[in-house]
Amino acid sequence: MDTTMAGQLLAVCFDALRPQDQGRFWAELLGWEAVDDPTGEVTLLPRDDTGFRIRFVPTREPKAGQNRMHFDLTSTSLEDQRQTVERALALGGRRIDVGQGPDAAHVVLADPEGNELCVIQPGNRFLAGCGFVGALACDGTQEVGYFWSAALGWPLVWDQDQETAIRSPHGGPKLTWGGPPLMPRTGRDRVRFDVAPPVGGGLLAEVDRLAALGAARLGTGRADATAMTDPDGNEFRLLAP
Repeated sequence: MDTTMAGQLLAVCFDALRPQDQGRFWAELLGWEAVDDPTGEVTLLPRDDTGFRIRFVPTREPKAGQNRMHFDLTSTSLEDQRQTVERALALGGRRIDVGQGPDAAHVVLADPEGNELCVIQPGNRFLAGCGFVGALACDGTQEVGYFWSAALGWPLVWDQDQETAIRSPHGGPKLTWGGPPLMPRTGRDRVRFDVAPPVGGGLLAEVDRLAALGAARLGTGRADATAMTDPDGNEFRLLAP
């Protein structure tokens, strides 16, 4: 796979009623650095090999329904898993039930604004070799996994039973898609990608390339950014280099 012609995943963006509070929760949970922006956004900078940022974008719309993306955090032992859960709860998170059942080995939590996350049990073979942020688990089809593999130049590391996963050649978390059936959409996606064209590439050329891969453009966009949707209809933003 030619990664020189691929786009770059810049950030995973969350709509947030209180970006500073959300940034504080996730920065302390992950051990990342939080940077405020004059626009009201808060950006978290990784201190590991994650390779992308987490951004909290101001909104007035409260969360409705379950997100189509959530982070899976790894554990090195049962004690490590317990400590991560306790730290999240102390920071303002809470336990939630999304149908995982009482015998689930992983722990399902929500951050202060209700965004789901999982703390995975030790010994999970699928996330072996990944860091603390083991995966961004997404609701999506096999087609959308193929799309993002080509869009980002990240090879497929899982492709079975309509479930797909990709991972950067440089390491970091996996991006996974669980296959059908998909959750019903309850409005605009609260979690989205910010991507950039290949190094040295232009915005318009990248729009055309992504459209050829199956993306659709939303409206006319701005000179420095274009809103698009992937083959599953998930919105993402393409930013000018």
